[in-house]
Amino acid sequence: MEDVLDVYALPYDPRFPQVCFDERPVQLLADIVAALPLQPGQARRYDYEYKRKGTANLFVMCQPLTGWRTVKATAHRKKIDFAICMRDLVDIHFPEAQQIRLVLDNLNTHSPAALYDAFPPDEARRILRKLDFHYTPKHGSWLNMAEIEIAILSRQCLKQRIATLDQLQRVVQWWSSQRNALQAKINWCFDVSNARTKLARLYPSLDTIVALH
Repeated sequence: MEDVLDVYALPYDPRFPQVCFDERPVQLLADIVAALPLQPGQARRYDYEYKRKGTANLFVMCQPLTGWRTVKATAHRKKIDFAICMRDLVDIHFPEAQQIRLVLDNLNTHSPAALYDAFPPDEARRILRKLDFHYTPKHGSWLNMAEIEIAILSRQCLKQRIATLDQLQRVVQWWSSQRNALQAKINWCFDVSNARTKLARLYPSLDTIVALH
C-alpha cells in the first residue's frame, strides 16, 4: 500500500509520468423497440425490453496529475489485450518518457509475462524497460485512481444501452476527449500518514513481530 502512496506523493515529472490502469466489463444491449426521441424537458425514453449482444471490456489509463485519460474498448480482456495497452502507453501516449510509473491491480493478466505471451522476447523486453509496475495490495484496489475514472465514466456514459463494440468505442472516446479538454483531475488526499493512522489495524504490531520470532 505504501509503495503506491509513495508514487502518488511524487511531484509531476514528464520523464516519469504516473499512470493508473484498470479495466471494466460492459454488457452490450440493443433496443428491440426504438427509443422515443428527446423532447424539451424530457429524457429519451426506452422500452423495457432489450436484446443482449454479448460483452466487451474497457481499459482505462489515466494520468491524475495532468488530467489526462484514454479509454480503449476491446472484445476481450486477455493477456494480449493488456500487452497491447502497455505498448500503446510506451509508443503512443508517452514516447518521450524515460519510464512510466504504472499503478495497477493484481489481476492475473496484469503481469510482465503477458508481454512475452503477446510479443517476441526482444519486443517484450523493450516495452518492459519503460514500465515500472506498482501493484495495489490484495483487497486494496480502491487505491488505484483509475477506479475513480471508471466510476465517473460509468455514471456519465454507461447507463445508456450500447449495442456494438464500435458504438462503445465512440462513446468512450467522446467522454475522454471532453474530460481531457477540461483537464479534469483527481484530488487525491490519502497519503502514508493517513494510512498509518486510519488503517493501523493492517500494520503488524510489535507483539505480532515478537511472536513471529
